[in-house]
Amino acid sequence: MKIYFSGSIRGGQQDTDLYADLIRELKQYGTVLTEHIGCKTIDHTLTDQEIHDRDIAWVKESDIVIAEVTVPSLGVGYEIGRAIDMKKRIICLYRSLNGKTSSAMILGCKDLQCFQYSNLKEAIAIFKTNLKAK
Repeated sequence: MKIYFSGSIRGGQQDTDLYADLIRELKQYGTVLTEHIGCKTIDHTLTDQEIHDRDIAWVKESDIVIAEVTVPSLGVGYEIGRAIDMKKRIICLYRSLNGKTSSAMILGCKDLQCFQYSNLKEAIAIFKTNLKAK
């Protein structure tokens, strides 16, 4: 299975370690096309258009999109919207922070499977329940 992992890069640097942990766990289920999301450094060698085109190609190539949507991100929302148009299976994970949950546009979308979690252990349980190991 080819997995497109999506998470806020420019606005979510505080979650980079969590993204890396989630990506490590997702590798048990397939190939993660977007391992760089879990890196602390951002590659500045590509133009914005090159990043867009590469990432949309990966969404097309993927079998499933896993999006960590705790940190609001226009890019993640855009990727989710494009994945919906491509009829991809999409799982959204979010944590409740200071009583705030994810956007109603995410939680209310019937095309998404949304799961709230508090820690890595709970996210792993969501993966075990909803994904097949390779």
